[in-house]
Amino acid sequence: MTDLADLLNAERSGAVARHGGRDYGFAEFRAAVGHWCELLADQPEIRYALFCHDAYPFAVLLFALWHCGKQVTLAANNRPGTAQQLQQAGCRLIGDWEAGFDYRLEQNLNFRPAFSRLQTQPVRLEIFTSGSTGAAKSIVKNLGQLQAEVDTLEKLWGKTLADSRILATVSQQHIYGLLFRVLWPLATGRCFHSQTALDAEHLVAQAGAGPACWVASPAHLKRLDPAAPWAGLAGLSAIFSSGGPLAADAAAQIAQGCGQAPWEIYGSSETGGIGWRRHPEPLWRPFAGLSLSIAGDKTYLNSPYLPDDKPMALDDDLALAADGRFSLHGRRDRIVKIEEKRLSLNELEMRLTATPWLSEVHALALSGSRDLLGVCAVLSEAGKTAMAERGRKALIGHLREALQPWFEAVLIPRKWLFLSALPTTAQAKLDRPLLQTLMRSGDARLPLLQTAELTAERAELGLKVPQQLIYFADHFPGYPILPGVVQIGWADYFGKRLFAIGAPFNRLETVKFVKPIRPDYELQLTLDWRGDSNKLNFRFSQAEQVYSSGRLVYAAGAA
Repeated sequence: MTDLADLLNAERSGAVARHGGRDYGFAEFRAAVGHWCELLADQPEIRYALFCHDAYPFAVLLFALWHCGKQVTLAANNRPGTAQQLQQAGCRLIGDWEAGFDYRLEQNLNFRPAFSRLQTQPVRLEIFTSGSTGAAKSIVKNLGQLQAEVDTLEKLWGKTLADSRILATVSQQHIYGLLFRVLWPLATGRCFHSQTALDAEHLVAQAGAGPACWVASPAHLKRLDPAAPWAGLAGLSAIFSSGGPLAADAAAQIAQGCGQAPWEIYGSSETGGIGWRRHPEPLWRPFAGLSLSIAGDKTYLNSPYLPDDKPMALDDDLALAADGRFSLHGRRDRIVKIEEKRLSLNELEMRLTATPWLSEVHALALSGSRDLLGVCAVLSEAGKTAMAERGRKALIGHLREALQPWFEAVLIPRKWLFLSALPTTAQAKLDRPLLQTLMRSGDARLPLLQTAELTAERAELGLKVPQQLIYFADHFPGYPILPGVVQIGWADYFGKRLFAIGAPFNRLETVKFVKPIRPDYELQLTLDWRGDSNKLNFRFSQAEQVYSSGRLVYAAGAA
């Protein structure tokens, strides 16, 4: 194993990376780094913002910048808003910020540049990531910290990987991908694949013959299904996962299909690696040399991967076991992971309230087969006018366009709910559980809730009836309509969530089904709760047309 500080002076043969359909050897890597050093050394800028889609040109530019004495900043994405922020912070952009960037990787192998050993403390790597306040957060690492992490990984899993090639479905622009698919392979002489695989099928196609490991995330692993390429995945030497806990059922499925469970890594850009686990073990084991302690309601970390000897307070809620292992119970701040992309909900809300159309915003993460973002918002007067004149779809289009300069596509909200006011609890706090329920994702039994005007005893809900509802399959073939019993069930479902109803209804009154409700209909569901008589009136309508109506009567003392 070679120190990263002296990597370019190592005597090494074999492939460094597979890029553009061929393997690049160590001499080619050194020559390309040397060429870029010559190009960059005399440039006046000190700070460079590096972004590359592929890992091999990223590695070339990273080491060239370091050997030129430049400070490197990693951006999570190359969106226009991100580029503008970095330039305003004094960074020069390098890499895939514009189409057609020339990486100049094909160099004369007779070119043998001389490299001095890097000084581990002065070598800086700055990572911009989402902060809990909404502003981008800068995290600075030195080469000594990164080397310590690589050393730990090799001690734990070096024998398992042996001479495996490293393939990934995660980017090297984040600390996990940087360590596992670039720095660790470079230090140990393992060949890494430059192109990020899109999914398991692409990864298996990349792997070809010979041992290989997969650097993955829960977002990719939980989407594996019975049709996944299990035969190809079963030949992998190891599967790693980081970016959030992997659900136990997903880990069990992989263990059954591959003959081995993934190694899960827990940590963050701020802390570096903290611990690991492997199904069926539910608890995490801290990496060697780390210690965790609890004081008050916070957990503190002591780690050689931190910039100093001071303990760091963690934003995660941990519970420590007697043997030093620990369990995770979520985050204390409003940082979430969507498809393993880190996002500050505060920042998203800040960007949305900066538009002229929204006066209040609450963003939330929604779990399902794919994690996605939902937004509950109150329209401003301009927003109400836009909705009335152009419609809901056009308004959402404007809001999405306003976010695109700042966020990657996967971080653009997919579900939108417009309310007359954000609901509050009896203590006048935002009713987050209610919003989570109203935005419920991926249920084939419920309508899509689009708007809501709520008062203490009345609700007017704008609904869309999705085509994929389970009720349409058999009711009726060739002419699907929504069963009346489902309409009653929806009235009961929303009534119990919006009003103080605590018992099942015991009878129906004055129920009428006037017109059939078909797939893709957009309707208004009006609910009126009469607490004194325990009766809930409902009406499904569209403009002046009533489709159904009736009354649900609940047992006495239901409230």
